[in-house]
Amino acid sequence: MDKASGKLTVYFEEPFWVGVFERIEDGKLSVAKVTFGAEPKDYEVQEYIQKYYFSLKFSPAVETVVKDIKRNPKRMQREAKKQTMETGIGTKSQQALKLQQEQNKQVRKERSRKKKEAEEQRMFELKQQKKREKHKGH
Repeated sequence: MDKASGKLTVYFEEPFWVGVFERIEDGKLSVAKVTFGAEPKDYEVQEYIQKYYFSLKFSPAVETVVKDIKRNPKRMQREAKKQTMETGIGTKSQQALKLQQEQNKQVRKERSRKKKEAEEQRMFELKQQKKREKHKGH
């Protein structure tokens, strides 16, 4: 039976507070980035997770190594405290976010290119029609 785990990192990225949701399923990491604006309180983060977690757009899955070890609760508490003091996100998360950003960029480029081509075709047809209208009477 495969395990799934999740992690939320909230940090300050000038000028907004940003949350990065990391989800590991079947040995693959996917990430979603959320901009909070002002510094969110703990209960606001909890409400956000409850309301919007399933509507988050996660990045494509990236292969990752899943470590499955038992930990001492006090050690986990120390590590959690240490992580809250750190800033930034893990490199795997950054890679997954970058991959998602690149895919969105490609979709945007494709859409705008098709729109531009359609507009150029429409203008060409309009010019051709005007040209035909001019020569109708001769």
